[in-house]
Amino acid sequence: MLVGERLFLPYPGEVLATLWGLLGDSTFYSTLGFSFARLALGFFAALIMGSLLAYAAYKISFVETLLRPLMALAKAAPAATFTMLLLIFFGSRNISAPVVFIMVLPLFYSNLLTGAQSVDPELFEAAAVFGMLPTDRFRFIYLPYVTPFFLSSCEVGWGMSWKAGVSAEVIAITAGSVGGAIYDAKITLETADLFAYTLVVIIISLLLEKLTRTLICYIEKLLTD
Repeated sequence: MLVGERLFLPYPGEVLATLWGLLGDSTFYSTLGFSFARLALGFFAALIMGSLLAYAAYKISFVETLLRPLMALAKAAPAATFTMLLLIFFGSRNISAPVVFIMVLPLFYSNLLTGAQSVDPELFEAAAVFGMLPTDRFRFIYLPYVTPFFLSSCEVGWGMSWKAGVSAEVIAITAGSVGGAIYDAKITLETADLFAYTLVVIIISLLLEKLTRTLICYIEKLLTD
């Protein structure tokens, strides 16, 4: 209201009105579905691969040494750099999935590896003395230590996925995506549309974080009861 210029900073009421209009447009849902499908693919691929690599690095020190510079590179390099490189191989339509994978993979890897390395060694000695089965070791030793790290990775990972994925779509000008819609809003100077799509991304990201936390806590309870 102080700026007084909707071209640069629209009124909150105008943004909400724009969002309400988008909710009644079927194209809006197809746009969200397009982006979410690719972001989720990259996220879950990073989750699975990061978990496997963390386990391998935990068991074999050479693997950790080998992966350390690669993960450091993936953490430090800008998403825009990966987007421009991967654009050649995957095209603009599917660019968000590999970008999300590369950006989120180090998060799962480093957090789960830290969680596994934080397990008290004396617990394994006690498990060996009492002949604890491998499945019970996982449930009652690894799970309590690793779950908080895994939960944190999922919560941060969803937000990171939307940021990296939508940014990649904007750079690649991916048609029919959230990033493409944001790019179109910039070109046509529809700032309210840009804020509305940004608000939607924030809300979806928060909902996914809450849903993930609830699901993981429920699964942990089932496994440890």
